[in-house]
Amino acid sequence: MIAAHDFYENEYAQFWIADSILYFKYKENTTIDLKVAQRVVADRIHFQNEISFPVLCDVRGVVGTKKAGRDYLAHRGSVLTKAVALLVHENVLHMISSFYLQISKPSVPTKIFTKEEEAILYLKSFI
Repeated sequence: MIAAHDFYENEYAQFWIADSILYFKYKENTTIDLKVAQRVVADRIHFQNEISFPVLCDVRGVVGTKKAGRDYLAHRGSVLTKAVALLVHENVLHMISSFYLQISKPSVPTKIFTKEEEAILYLKSFI
C-alpha cells in the first residue's frame, strides 16, 4: 500500500495520496495538450501502483486546454480512478470544466467544486 507521505512531481503536476484519496495538482500556467495529458496520466498510473483511488484534481493552475488533451483525459485519464472531483476557482475555468464534462463525457463519476472540503466529502463516498 502507498504511504500517505508518498509524493510525485513532474514538470506539469504534483500528486500524493492521503486518507485513501489521490490528490492531483496541476502546476501554475499549465496548458493541457495531448503531450501533457499523456505524461500526467502515465506518471499518475505508475505512481498508483495498480491501486484505484478517488481523485481530487486541482485544475486551478491550468490556463488553457487543447481538444486532443481534453479527449485523452476524458477517456484514458479515468484509468485507475473511482471518481474525480475537479477543483476550480475562476469563472472561466469553471466554464471550461463544465464544457469538458458535457462534451467529453468522462467514463467515471466527475463533478466540479470550488471548495476543497466539499470535493473531499464527495470523494469519500467512493473510498
